[in-house]
Amino acid sequence: MLRTPNAERGTVFPLDEALGEAQSSPLKKILFEGEKVNEIASYVAGWMAAQGIEIIVLDGANRFDPYTVSFFARRIWISPETLLKKIRIARAFTCYQMSALMGEKLAAFLKRGAFRQGLKPKVILLGPLTTFLDEDVSEREVSPLLERSLKKVDALAAEGVSFFLFQSLVPLRSKRTYLLRKLLQFSHLAWKISLDDEGPKVTMEKGPELKIIENCKMQNGKWKFPERILPLQ
Repeated sequence: MLRTPNAERGTVFPLDEALGEAQSSPLKKILFEGEKVNEIASYVAGWMAAQGIEIIVLDGANRFDPYTVSFFARRIWISPETLLKKIRIARAFTCYQMSALMGEKLAAFLKRGAFRQGLKPKVILLGPLTTFLDEDVSEREVSPLLERSLKKVDALAAEGVSFFLFQSLVPLRSKRTYLLRKLLQFSHLAWKISLDDEGPKVTMEKGPELKIIENCKMQNGKWKFPERILPLQ
């Protein structure tokens, strides 16, 4: 539920309406960070696909869940295959692979891609920082590599491509918590997701006004459907 700070007590809006606001926003780089973002990212992909939007998921966390999309499809009486066909996914297991996906590979795919009515797809970056937290990669390499990757995303955003970034919590013991600050600075709009006894709560960290989403309960579907996610070549 979405509650605006100046609204009367008890005035609430559903998560779908909050997503609709984000989708229609002229802002092109929208960040969700915190708890349960992996589930929410999968839900958002299904929600957007149901709107007829083609989705590209660049998954650096290896956490995209097609069953969440299937659950959403059943909820609105649409075949899961119909939604999954609108979603293309590519996974990265190293920061070098993630950098390539966010840069040259995504740009090349968008250039040659044939999308419905010439509309640009929405891009979901799931775990854009996750592979960059690998301490086997030197600090000297990580920060410049991320900077270059974000510049390439920024250039595509300037051309009208919308990015939705979903990043789980960075462990406090990590020496790379500063990367999350970079991601926050990079984003036009940022929401922080936290859990309490009443369910997930989303607070706007960066944007034109403070808003809170409460009780956004995510579920996985109980029925199993064949996974039909098209690879991003």
